[in-house]
Amino acid sequence: MIQLRSAAGAAVVAFGFVVPALAAPFEFMAPPQTDLNRLYRLDKASGEVTACQYFQKEGTLGITLCFPAGEGAGRQEPGDYALVTSRHEREGGIFRVESRTGAVSICFVYQEKVVCTPQDRPK
Repeated sequence: MIQLRSAAGAAVVAFGFVVPALAAPFEFMAPPQTDLNRLYRLDKASGEVTACQYFQKEGTLGITLCFPAGEGAGRQEPGDYALVTSRHEREGGIFRVESRTGAVSICFVYQEKVVCTPQDRPK
């Protein structure tokens, strides 16, 4: 007899698939800038973008410093958001795209917060 340890396990056995609500809610991506140790985090449903970065600190292993969502980087209209990098090796920002509408914005760290430009798409 198989013991199920979660409701997700029961859903897989009963229906043969996991419902989207149980899918991973975050996406992580590094910008293309080659001398920057930063990672962006996206909430795929809400579009909120935050970032964390490693800093060396003498006499320690270093620290992880995270930047909260600032102007334009907070929760957006519910959607299907993703992160995309450019191929510009000196670019410290990252693109946030909404797959259903085609809206795009660029997000970057500014004054210790992640900020994003207003979303736009071709008319």
